[in-house]
Amino acid sequence: MKQLALNYYKNWYSCSECVVKAAIDKGYCGEDLLKIATPFSGGMASGCLCGAVAGALIVIGSVFNKEDSKLMANDFIKKFMADNKATCCSVLSHGLDKGSAERRELCKNYVSNCAYILEKMIKSKLCIRCD
Repeated sequence: MKQLALNYYKNWYSCSECVVKAAIDKGYCGEDLLKIATPFSGGMASGCLCGAVAGALIVIGSVFNKEDSKLMANDFIKKFMADNKATCCSVLSHGLDKGSAERRELCKNYVSNCAYILEKMIKSKLCIRCD
């Protein structure tokens, strides 16, 4: 899933779309989520929550029941924060111009990290063997 998300990012899908599209391709959720993920990119157009994180949370909410999705969302955020120290797009990309090559390179890492954490969590919760 991580490589799928990166391939979509290289082909100019947004951060939130990449994570959701990779989950769709792996069969974790339905195609309808891609359209829902679009406005969550770039920190929801405000610089707030990282779009890749938002995409992962959208998938979690789609895949799991209400109680599990709340717990898994919390766990996802903790894991992302452990790796990246923040979930805020503005903080994660501080000092980099939107659309710059430097920012895209940095955001590629967040897309990759989110896809990796998400798939690991889904496989673990659904008792699917991790690669």
